Amino acid sequence: MHELSRRGVLKATAATGAGAVILPGISAAEAPAASAAGKGPSEVKCKPAKLTGRIVRPDDAGYADASLGWDELFVHYPLVIVYAQNTQDVVNALTWARQHDVALRVRSGRHSLEGWSNVDNGIVIDVSELKSAHIDTHTHVATVGAGLTQLEAVTMLGKKDLAVTTGSEGTVGLSGATLGGGFGFLNRWLGMACDSLIGAEVVVASGAECAKVVKADLNHNSDLLWALRGAGNGNFGIVTSLTYKVTPLKSVAYVQATWNGLGDLHAVFDTWQRTAPIADNRLGSQLEVHRDKILLFAVLAKGTAAEAKKMLAPILSVGSPDVSTQVGNWGDVYAGFQIPTQADPANWKFFSQFTRKPFPKKAISLIGSFMQDAPSDASNFFTQSFGGAVRKSPRGGTAFTHRDAIFYSEPGAGWGTRGQAGSGDAITPQAQAWIAEFSQALRPYVNGAYVNVPNVGMQEWETAYWGSNFDRLREIKAKYDPYNVFKYEQSIPPATLHGHA
Repeated sequence: MHELSRRGVLKATAATGAGAVILPGISAAEAPAASAAGKGPSEVKCKPAKLTGRIVRPDDAGYADASLGWDELFVHYPLVIVYAQNTQDVVNALTWARQHDVALRVRSGRHSLEGWSNVDNGIVIDVSELKSAHIDTHTHVATVGAGLTQLEAVTMLGKKDLAVTTGSEGTVGLSGATLGGGFGFLNRWLGMACDSLIGAEVVVASGAECAKVVKADLNHNSDLLWALRGAGNGNFGIVTSLTYKVTPLKSVAYVQATWNGLGDLHAVFDTWQRTAPIADNRLGSQLEVHRDKILLFAVLAKGTAAEAKKMLAPILSVGSPDVSTQVGNWGDVYAGFQIPTQADPANWKFFSQFTRKPFPKKAISLIGSFMQDAPSDASNFFTQSFGGAVRKSPRGGTAFTHRDAIFYSEPGAGWGTRGQAGSGDAITPQAQAWIAEFSQALRPYVNGAYVNVPNVGMQEWETAYWGSNFDRLREIKAKYDPYNVFKYEQSIPPATLHGHA
């Protein structure tokens, strides 16, 4: 089980990305009568806010650890980090940030892959300690705090023989993964993570300088729920709790196969891409191509090892892979393939993309040649099978738009030693260039991008992430955040701001 690389299964759902920021000096053209903190001159003011919760400042002993994200390529020095203990702490922190014109970011699992859940000289509102959970085993509804990690959520539900789609990496924040879409081994069976999201509690900016709590579900602020399902990371407010429809699941069969070398790459990849998206909906799978091996991981919900191997027979019959199987409770299986964060490289770079038609031979050859030239052992080309339930939107719809993809993929590079500043500096330019060249070479065969794995510098990222849903998202942004308080490098601008090219 420990073959699981640490891009390893699913940096794809990474990005806590709840990041929200106020950049000082929004121009008057962008926001008439509004300062960076989003104050309108004629609006009611609130009483001065005080920061509450567990507060960490630069001179505190725990500041260095508190300010460090999972991807150590990005280092920031916030003015203050507030670990909210309840929703009121979030309300107070947002009000305080607005009253003091302080840049703000929101953080949960710290997996924001471009470091956007942190900010220099600003406030980080961290929801990772909001770990409440109420699971109703009769109605199959679970309401959880926004601080749960995916491992905590899967484990908690697994103990009650229940499941919801999550990504495969346990330390990623459940809320960030879900709000960007969220996919993993169960997505072909249960749909995207956001498809099971039926409600949320959200702290939004209110009036000149205040904050308030709103609920979003199919009956209240249903437009906000729609937006949170795939575009909710720090664009509209701060999610403090999430309500999911969960599904009974007692047992899964987990299969892992390893092919040494890349000699079987063409046959393995082509067989996988033609069979995985049309397999039984209970079967989800991921393929990883490394420098010196190919890995297949598959999970069959409610299935036996024999059944899983039979479904995977076309790909397992290629070459002579080393195959192992495990059957058990999903929570136990999931916990079993996690790798300690300390074993991860310190620095990471990814590029996200979706595919609607099988890769031709030329594209598969490109993967092989780039992987042989990878900048580190931790680098890989990662895929996730789509199809099945992903093709169907839930009641109320979602902002997630990539439902017709047959698979998701990304090249990823990991390098450097965790906890040792500068340890990967020599490799950084090489790794970044490799990702850029790899993604450029694959452009004819892919389209779209995944907001939880943001592509920095990408032209027209708005439609790459959200397609034709982007205009509606701007309208919803204007309704819930008219002053653009929640603003960061690739945030959604309100429809009322300057024209969008």
